[in-house]
Amino acid sequence: MIRSFVLLACVAVGATAAGAQGTQATGWTTLLDGTSLNGWQILGNANWQIDEGAATATSGSGFLVTPRAYADFELSLEFWVDEPANSGVFFRCANPAVIADRNCYEANIYDTRPDQAYRTGGIVHYGAPSVRIDAGGQWNTYVIRAEGTRLVVTLNGTQVVDITNNLFASGPIALQYAAGTVRFRNVRVREL
Repeated sequence: MIRSFVLLACVAVGATAAGAQGTQATGWTTLLDGTSLNGWQILGNANWQIDEGAATATSGSGFLVTPRAYADFELSLEFWVDEPANSGVFFRCANPAVIADRNCYEANIYDTRPDQAYRTGGIVHYGAPSVRIDAGGQWNTYVIRAEGTRLVVTLNGTQVVDITNNLFASGPIALQYAAGTVRFRNVRVREL
């Protein structure tokens, strides 16, 4: 009986250690958990709020910005937009006080962009999406990988951009609101 208890305790401790190690091994850090905007700097006047587990904005203009910079990383997030929405995920921003598509990379979220070359899935000014994927009216997943000069964007499981560019090496991540209804949830980052 004592041996069984000791064996069971050892298995439980081993399973707990393996679970903790698995969490550490993955290296993911949650940036937006759907309960608050804590840990984000708000830039601009967009009406960001938490609604149904997502950071949501419907008016104004602006960004949620991470307080720290990231160089080589993988970013995973979900977003929902309506058809007229204009949004994006900016990364390696050169100036955290002024976020723009000329001083950051922007993985665009804008199905109805007048210049369709850099529509949803594209990195504005640098990489047009190889496939047209409309994002409006549904939850979508972005995985953005920046490693050295290589930038890869995957939208809903389809790789849409794979480029090399050395313009921006490090900087914060910013979630944009510019028009329509925009929601972000399950935002996680893993440094490489």
